[in-house]
Amino acid sequence: MKYDLIATSTFGIEAITARELKDLGYKDIKIENGRATFKGDEKDIARTNIWLRTADRVLIKMSEFKAESFEELFQGTKAVNWWKLIPENGKMHVTGKSIKSKLFSVPDCQSIVKKAVVESMKRKYGREIFPEDGPVYKIEVGILKDIVTLSVDTSGPGLHKRGYRESAGEAPLKETLAAALVLISKWTPDRLLYDPFCGSGTIPVEAAMIGKNIAPGLRRNFVSEEWPSMNKSIWKSARKEAENAKND
Repeated sequence: MKYDLIATSTFGIEAITARELKDLGYKDIKIENGRATFKGDEKDIARTNIWLRTADRVLIKMSEFKAESFEELFQGTKAVNWWKLIPENGKMHVTGKSIKSKLFSVPDCQSIVKKAVVESMKRKYGREIFPEDGPVYKIEVGILKDIVTLSVDTSGPGLHKRGYRESAGEAPLKETLAAALVLISKWTPDRLLYDPFCGSGTIPVEAAMIGKNIAPGLRRNFVSEEWPSMNKSIWKSARKEAENAKND
């Protein structure tokens, strides 16, 4: 199944994330503030989660519409066929943000979206109460200038959590930003890379992973691995591809 996918990133490095997607073979990439959008299926969800170095998360965009009232928000959310992605026992958690919009109360927006999602699910499953004891589906409602974007997070913990760091200092440089700095510098393994040793070593670690072509998400897990729509073989194949791509 093809999805509209969103690779979110820190504001200012969207073009670097888009370049990563292009290098991975994706086309028709659109750059917006803090995100790069592209199309892909379940295999692409696995590949981009494993390979993207500068993205924060990979989201599935479910819908986008204008809403200036809670009723418009409810009806727009209810119109989405959530059951195509979320199973009957899916645990539905809603987060949100609102910027320069008439619907500025984020808790109220989250509550309304959750109610609307449940109403949509009722149409498919014909039940009033859902157990929500299955895999996690974090639904994000983002409202920017009255335009609502509904998405579902496929990553889980942010992609900066590579899995190689047991602990961090008070204010370490995020791994995604460190990787972006290395990529922006156009550093290559045949050149020296100097680290002043005034931090936690994130930049040289990320540079080493880039130099060896080690996928940053190779050693961690993702929330969508537990989704029934994401067959285990998809993740096994994506990890095998990443393992074989490493440079000795």
